[in-house]
Amino acid sequence: MDEDDLGELDELDDSSFEEAEQKAFIKDLDRTDSFGWMNEKRYSNMFSKIEKGLQGVLGKGQFEWVDSRVFDQVFDRLTLMSLYKLMTQGHLDTLDFPIARGKEAHVFHGTSDNGPVAVKIFHTSNAVFKNLMKYIEGDQRFGGLSRRHRKLVDIWVRKEYRNLLRLAKWGLRVPEPIAVHKNVLVMEYIGDAVSPAPRLRDAKVENPEEVFDYLIHFTATAWQKANLVHGDLSAYNILWHEGKAVVIDVGQGVVQSHPKSEEFLVRDVKQLVRWANQNGIDVELAEALYDVLEMNLDEEE
Repeated sequence: MDEDDLGELDELDDSSFEEAEQKAFIKDLDRTDSFGWMNEKRYSNMFSKIEKGLQGVLGKGQFEWVDSRVFDQVFDRLTLMSLYKLMTQGHLDTLDFPIARGKEAHVFHGTSDNGPVAVKIFHTSNAVFKNLMKYIEGDQRFGGLSRRHRKLVDIWVRKEYRNLLRLAKWGLRVPEPIAVHKNVLVMEYIGDAVSPAPRLRDAKVENPEEVFDYLIHFTATAWQKANLVHGDLSAYNILWHEGKAVVIDVGQGVVQSHPKSEEFLVRDVKQLVRWANQNGIDVELAEALYDVLEMNLDEEE
């Protein structure tokens, strides 16, 4: 809302002010033809209810990061409707600013009644998901698959949510999943009040051997107890927070019965070994893979 809009609103009574503010909000969102649907009454009424929660991604209030290209790329009609659903369910209060950007998704800092959250919004209008089927086909948890892009995205998000639940059940360090709706996943925020936790590849680690041992234990527990393999376990998909490694981006994780699970497991261990070697740890792939497969986890419950 620009200064002229604010000046006009100041002169209105309460009821007129509310109506004019709603129209100004929709006008502000409607920067391109792709957002013309927001002028429809059913949608304008819906989004007037969550206007305050979207101030951050609109670049208003205390947040000034706004990039209209990001907004246009991420916040299509169905995404905004998903955010509306999560807000009205009480899982999300505000959406503030991006903390990670990728081809498949943007992750935003948000808030809820229980504190800060990370909100992962998967893109619905690009073609980067063309390789997803190799991680989804063969997973009996997701039958009756559609190859339509939007449906694939929704399946992928549910898959990440369920993988997080499965790993957390065994006490493994992953962000706590909070809620999911369509292409939006709300989960625990990993970071401090100033910034999100860095990725392991960017962090200075004083005892890399201890970190490597934990990641091998993580992989072994995921494989032997959770019957799951991450599928892309590299220093890019691990956060370094309060002196501990936290594994993220588990959407591509597959269960053991998946026809490519062993191939993905070897690839994960190979990437961990590469990180270990780069950090001065003398370990071979065969040794690390043996530890993952044969580690005694009888006391894990």
